[in-house]
Amino acid sequence: MKARMNYRAANPQAFQAMFQLEKYVRESGVDETLLELVKIRASQLNGCAFCLDMHTKEARSKGETEQRLYLLNAWRESAVYTDAERAALALTEAVTLIAERGVPDEVYQQARAHFDEAELTALLMAIVTINGWNRLAIATGQIAPFSLE
Repeated sequence: MKARMNYRAANPQAFQAMFQLEKYVRESGVDETLLELVKIRASQLNGCAFCLDMHTKEARSKGETEQRLYLLNAWRESAVYTDAERAALALTEAVTLIAERGVPDEVYQQARAHFDEAELTALLMAIVTINGWNRLAIATGQIAPFSLE
């Protein structure tokens, strides 16, 4: 893969608008570890190597275990995730793949059982934001690995 452009430099105002949404998500009160799991799972579904590299590193730096990162692609068959995490991951998949079947009532109700309306809104904004970042990175050819240094 070859980088096509640096969208951040090409249009700083557009980047800042997107970054403000990311800033809201980070400050929304949603658990940091859960946010990273959501970002990683959406990035897996979207095939975004740049974001996978970034968010697996961020998850590790926040204390996430290798085992949970390795099993994330098969979270339904693993017992290492809480019920709330499972609900958030199911919602992440439904929203990320929304064109396939929408967001089924069962998935929404499962998430609603674990998150109040404000938390659910913040979680949805996190899912929307990572999907936006994935699309920007893939469309502009951002190259992994990403370095936090």
